Amino acid sequence: MSDYSQAIQTVAVYAIPVLFAISLHEAAHGYVARYFGDNTAERMGRLSANPIRHIDPIGTILLPLLLHFASLPPFGYAKPVPVDYSRLRNPKKQMGFVAAAGPLANFAMGMGWMLLFIIGLKFVHEPFLIEVARAGVLTNAAMCAFNLIPLPPLDGGRIVTAMLPNPLAEKFASIERLGPIIFVILIVLLNTGPFRGFLTGLMYLVMKLITLALTPITFFLG
Repeated sequence: MSDYSQAIQTVAVYAIPVLFAISLHEAAHGYVARYFGDNTAERMGRLSANPIRHIDPIGTILLPLLLHFASLPPFGYAKPVPVDYSRLRNPKKQMGFVAAAGPLANFAMGMGWMLLFIIGLKFVHEPFLIEVARAGVLTNAAMCAFNLIPLPPLDGGRIVTAMLPNPLAEKFASIERLGPIIFVILIVLLNTGPFRGFLTGLMYLVMKLITLALTPITFFLG
């Protein structure tokens, strides 16, 4: 298969999983923020599963493809859903729940894709469907794992901030001003052995948890 054909096949397999993994991740932040009192995302039309409302050309399309061709976990980012933490009823505590909503959405989507993968293997036997489902599991596991790294501006960093005492929380949250630099550094570190191994291990831990959560259904399916 030529490089061009391989690229087209990769785009076809990963397009839907990546778009929805990123879009629903962002929408989940907005829905939980609205639940706790901030309707900023709703007013800006970002409470939607429509990927077009969330696509960032670099983070949503180019970055996942580059990472895939570099044999790295396929994840990316969308335009962040706007959240005004000052509008939350209990900003410090509830920002942790808003942050956790994104990785939890990816975990739930990972379960859905894993179930589709199992059904495809057992009953449908359609190779393209199976590959898309596999891509959905890998993409959502990677996004869940990466976003749980406990550094601002990632969701894991905001969860840690919500759990720390106020003085420490303020100092830790101040790291978020370096957010773009931190993100670039993390991407670069993905090319090094130790960090790449750490992220891959965390990603497969997420996949194991997804498999464990689906155990009753897989037992029923035989």
